[in-house]
Amino acid sequence: QIRGTGSQIILNNAYHLFLRPGGDRIERLGGTHRLMRWNGPILTDSGGYQAYSMSDTAVLSEEGVTFRSFIDGSKVHLGPESSMRVQNQIGADINNTLLYVYRDLSDEELEEFATFAESTEGKAYYQAALAAIRAGKDLALANKETLIAAGPVVLPELEKSGSRLLPADSEHSAIFQCLQGTPWVDTARLSTGFAPPGLRRILLTASGGAFRDWDPADLAKATVADATSHPNWSMGRKITVDSASLMNKGLEVIEAHYLFGLDYNEIEIVIHPQSIIHSLVELADSSVLAQLGWPDMKLPLLYCLSWPERLETPWRRLDLTEVASLTFSKPNPAKYPCMELAYAAGRAAGTMPAVLNAANEQAVAMFLEERIHFLDIPKLIERTCARHQQELRAEPSLEEVLAVDAWARRVTAEAL
Repeated sequence: QIRGTGSQIILNNAYHLFLRPGGDRIERLGGTHRLMRWNGPILTDSGGYQAYSMSDTAVLSEEGVTFRSFIDGSKVHLGPESSMRVQNQIGADINNTLLYVYRDLSDEELEEFATFAESTEGKAYYQAALAAIRAGKDLALANKETLIAAGPVVLPELEKSGSRLLPADSEHSAIFQCLQGTPWVDTARLSTGFAPPGLRRILLTASGGAFRDWDPADLAKATVADATSHPNWSMGRKITVDSASLMNKGLEVIEAHYLFGLDYNEIEIVIHPQSIIHSLVELADSSVLAQLGWPDMKLPLLYCLSWPERLETPWRRLDLTEVASLTFSKPNPAKYPCMELAYAAGRAAGTMPAVLNAANEQAVAMFLEERIHFLDIPKLIERTCARHQQELRAEPSLEEVLAVDAWARRVTAEAL
């Protein structure tokens, strides 16, 4: 059962607790989490949202655990009983825990204002997303897989419930922000299968990843250490490899197609080394709008929770004179074959994007284990997608999506 903001879910492998000062229920979401009750005033609130993450230096102890806000640096403390409950829920590794705290609203306002942020791995993320959607909740979408693999399942559920999707990915958040002020924004839902009025083209910016300045011929010498050294962003190893291959941007093209309804021919990738412009939109009158900011995920996450409001933050402000120059180029298909594989899978539709995503995850895992070379990643993905062509399901069920996901991982692993 999903009620108000009392739900515990996962965002980028970090648990997010949506609480009201004074305590609120944390209830089962999508069959994933246990029912908990917080008693007493655990967290204080300065009015509006707060997002607390565990201090880099803090550890669980007899005195409890301390969390630090990434919005204003303030700290809150959970006592021994409460902190042990957190530990019991999420295991020994609590270092990535984030707490989002709502202002003290009435129960009715909480129900109306509830937004679920969602980004976990495996079967649970589909169940969590569908549970929130079927309950009529707005969903702050932080993982790509929900739409990439299960778009044909998620879109009909959104149509039934009327729930809104709010993108937390930096590029899709940038597009969403650029579309504010259009006639469509007051009824924004996303993932309706129809493009917002006036939207002509989407330009997704990409840093170019670790091999941006490499000659394609030199990729034969690429190592795991090379592929996991991102020039701009601090991310996990898997997503950093995806950035190096540009598969992450290819997956974002598929996500943008499902979110904003544009044809794949109208969604383009542009290499932008500075990572200051996070994406652009072209409108029907030829006007091009861009969203700019330092490369930091805090703003996209916060905007998901505050939309349609803008909250005051003390974060570092963009100084264009410090940036000095913004440059752009077309991605080289010879260097980034995964990009074309993603476009092909998106156009094939149905279960093919799920196969693409699963094959990529398996291939990248094998690369990180040094069982294959970097250049083998697109070869394995292409082989798996080709084998699936005759078995493609145009309108799959969730069970079929999960089945082809497992099949693609197994086939890709066996190809070695």
